[in-house]
Formats: sequence, C-alpha cells, structure tokens
Amino acid sequence: MSTVTAGAHPQSHFVRAVLRQRGFRRLLGVRMVAQIGDGLFQGALAGTVLFNPEQRAGGMAIAAGFAVLLLPYSLIGPYVGVFLDRWRRRTIISRANLLRTVLVLPIALYIWQGHESPVPFLLALVVTGLNRFFLAGLSAATPHVVDDHMLVTANSFSATLGSLSFSVGIGTGAALIKTVLATSFHGYALVAAMAAGFYLASALLGRSSFTADELGPDAAQQTKGSIRQAVGDVNRGTVAGVRHLGAKRGAAYLVLVQSVFRLLYGVVLLACLLLFRTVFNTGDEVSDSFGTIANAFAAGGVGMLLASFVTPPIARRIGGWRWVTAVLVATGAAILGFGLPFDPVLLLGAVFATSLAAQAIKIVTDTSLQHECADEFRGRVFSINDTAFNIMLVAGMYIGALTLPYTGRSAAVLSVVALGYVLAAAAYGVLGGRWARRVGDDIAQPDGTPAALVSR
Repeated sequence: MSTVTAGAHPQSHFVRAVLRQRGFRRLLGVRMVAQIGDGLFQGALAGTVLFNPEQRAGGMAIAAGFAVLLLPYSLIGPYVGVFLDRWRRRTIISRANLLRTVLVLPIALYIWQGHESPVPFLLALVVTGLNRFFLAGLSAATPHVVDDHMLVTANSFSATLGSLSFSVGIGTGAALIKTVLATSFHGYALVAAMAAGFYLASALLGRSSFTADELGPDAAQQTKGSIRQAVGDVNRGTVAGVRHLGAKRGAAYLVLVQSVFRLLYGVVLLACLLLFRTVFNTGDEVSDSFGTIANAFAAGGVGMLLASFVTPPIARRIGGWRWVTAVLVATGAAILGFGLPFDPVLLLGAVFATSLAAQAIKIVTDTSLQHECADEFRGRVFSINDTAFNIMLVAGMYIGALTLPYTGRSAAVLSVVALGYVLAAAAYGVLGGRWARRVGDDIAQPDGTPAALVSR
C-alpha cells in the first residue's frame, strides 16, 4: 500500500502528478469504460419508463423504479464489504463486469419484446448490485495505486470522470434514440445491448492492467478461510465495520451529512424530472421532453466537472469541513434563487449548483474514509457509505412522490428542501468544525493536505 512521502511538495496534489501514476491511469480507464456502459444501460431502463410513449409513469412509479434498482442491493451492501476485504479486488473488478456482460443481453431482449414481466427487473437488480460492488472495489483499491497524499486529487478525478463517463453513456444513448433509433421498446433495447460491449472491455482492461495482488487487500491483512466461513463472518464483520467507522469521527460526520444531502437531493431530482416532463415540455408526448432533460444532465455534468477542479485546492487551503459547509449553504441558496421562479433556464442553475455540491461532498467523504479507515476495514466502510447513499436517495424520492403534485411544481416543498440544506450546513459546521479543530485543522501537513482529512 502506498504511503505518504516525507516532505512531499504540495504540487504532487495537482493533476499531472496524479496522472503520472500508471496504476491510477489504468484504474481510471477501467472505471470510465464501465461507466459509459452504465450510462447506456441505465439510460435505456429509465427511457422505457420516463420517455416511452408506449408507457407513462407518475411520480410514485418513478420513485418505485429507483427503489427496485437501488434498495435490494443497498440492504445487503455492508455484507458485500466483507468480501471486498477478503477477495482480490482485481478479481472482483473483472468478474463483476463479465457477469454484467452476460446479464445485460437477456434484459435487452425482454425490453425489445415489451412484455410486462418481473424477470428483467430481477436481472436489472443483479446488474445494479454488481455495479455497486464494482465501484466499491475501485474505491477500496485506489490507495494501492496512488500515494496517500494524492488521494484528494485522485478521488476528485476518478469520481468526476466516472460520473461524466456515465453522462456520456446517457447522452450517446439519447442521441441514438433521437437520430437513428426509435423512441420505443425496440430502440431502448438496442441501447441497453450496447452496454454489454463496454462491460466486456472494462473487464478485460482490468484483468490485463494489474497483477493478481496489486489492488489489495494486503496479503498480511487478507482474511483467509472458506466461503462458508466468509458468510458466517458477514454479520460480525459488518458490525465491526460500523464500529470502526464510528470511531473515526471525522469520516462518520461526513457520511451522515452526505446521507442528509442525498435525502434532500432525492426530492429535488423527482421535482426536476416531473417539471421537465410536464411544465417545461412544449410537445404533446413525454418523449418531447427528452431535449430539455438532456440540458439538465449537461448542466449537472458541468457542475461535477468544476467540482473536480476546485475541490482539491480549496480543501487544501481552507479544510474539507469548511468546503462541505459552504457548498451545502450554496445549494440551499441556489434552490431558492434559481428553483422557485420555476423557469426552465434558471432551474439549470439549481441543477448545476446541486451537482457541484454533490460531487464536492463525495470527493471529501471518499478521501476522509480512505485516510482515516484501516485497509482491512475499507471495503466495509465504503459499502456502508454506499448503502446510506442509495437508501437516502430513494427515501427522498418517495417523500417527493408523496408531497409533490403531478407537475412537480411546489414552492413550499422546494423551500423546505432549501431550508434543510442550510440546517444541515449549520449542524455539520458545528460538529465537523469542532472535530477538525480538535485534530488540528489549522496545522497543514507537509504536502499541504488539511489535517482535518487525516486520521490522528
């Protein structure tokens, strides 16, 4: 595992220094190729519900779709972490994508046929579960390919370029639907089938880029024993992971504040989807809203890209906890200023600000988990974080489905969400700031990393 180099220069945080790490470049390539496939596959699934003239869906149906795809895996997410700390992460990364390659094709066939059946949903659950397994494995493997003092920038790039790759996949699928294929079950089935090629390419790239033990877990810390024993250790391992995270106060606070952010974000996400499909849709069919929602995805992508550039230097200068507090306040202000007029152009500003904040918080949270948590617990704590990440989003969407009208236009709901972001900022500013000062946030590390992000 890489360690901090004594007397390292702050310049090592910058992009070029991170990209000089061959292992990081390869791991980033594995992630980007797979997430283009994710964009194609999940975009096709969403399109069959949101933009298909052959099938209409309201707010509750949209929330239910997210729940079907996210909740089952989220409930077993912490258990997956035990295996992330037991099995070679290169094996997890390559085999998860190989399995997804095999499973996507029958899902595409079911979409093509257009029949209502639980089978494609069940298969989609497995594909989505493997995706979270894959992403958690990448996060746990990152400290093995970059020096510890470069994790802020490494997380910034991997998370942001991964999200942008996902957007590229969605955008590619949307462009094909609008220009070459039809807005129908057949068109979405072909887009879903394309994802299989990207999953296969990612699997082969991961397999050929690293040696068997290069991505961890470290041999001295790897748990031995049979699969039966591993299953028996799941509950104890998960409890141990929760206790380990609870003992790392700075990381635990960030997981909590990110969970609150996702809860509120779920309401905003559903409101935006409904608004762009109804109030801002100038056509006669739900598929006519495709272009306006694509603009929202573009605005979100720009926000995430900007977050990847500004988060590392700002976190180094003012401390991660101050930056998280600031973006929470900015999100609340953006929702009030850009969201309440219910103008399609102004709302893009709210989408931009919310996406920037989401990515900034994720970068700081991932970095804190990697810095503070021991390698033998990393798989578990990242799985716990992923579980909270997904459950809170779905919970927020259900809250939105219960409180928003069919059009998504509700000044009262958006005002409450904005106030929630401000209150979350105030609470984290007190708790996170108190902990950061306790561990010496004002004392910079030799490499410029804020001490608030480093375990003491």
